[in-house]
Amino acid sequence: MNIHSACQTIKPDKRDEIFRAALEVIAEHGFHAAPMAIIAQRAGVGAGTIYRYFESKEVLINELYHTIEKKIYPVLLEQYVPEKPLKERFEHVCTTLLQYFIDNPLDFSYLEQFHNSPFGVIVRRERILGTGNSDLYRVLFDEAVKNKVMKDLPLAVLYALTFGPLTFVARDHILGFVHLDDELISRTIGACWDCLKR
Repeated sequence: MNIHSACQTIKPDKRDEIFRAALEVIAEHGFHAAPMAIIAQRAGVGAGTIYRYFESKEVLINELYHTIEKKIYPVLLEQYVPEKPLKERFEHVCTTLLQYFIDNPLDFSYLEQFHNSPFGVIVRRERILGTGNSDLYRVLFDEAVKNKVMKDLPLAVLYALTFGPLTFVARDHILGFVHLDDELISRTIGACWDCLKR
């Protein structure tokens, strides 16, 4: 094995360690109280080393967000059948997303902070105003409204009425205020659907 291929083998592991450390530190302290030096220390790398992978904290924050999104999307698509009725697809997407949050509390904490910070404004604007790539949620909502299955509300409101409740119950489950078993998850998502359906 030459030196170049050895470096390629090591780099992804170090990058993953930095990502994991950033998730933990940001979950504990928030974006503003998570300096790169502390993230580097948690990752077990030198303060200068972290900048070889990420030129700034802003780059790290955005790349970490996109990495989590890339992990979630294939999970949502597992057993997702575009030909099924809209209600079943809505239930699938919401159930899968909520279960992902429960199983990955650090990812959930990060996404929650990201979307409620200036970093998340651009992503949310692209998603809601339709200036970015179409995503599974927007396609589903657009189809449901067009087919008069879902209330004709602005996309931002549809997002809020769907993901707002899911975010709150996921947070309360992680904090131990409620236990989301399969039945309660199903009933919660059913309540979201009842709120949105025509």
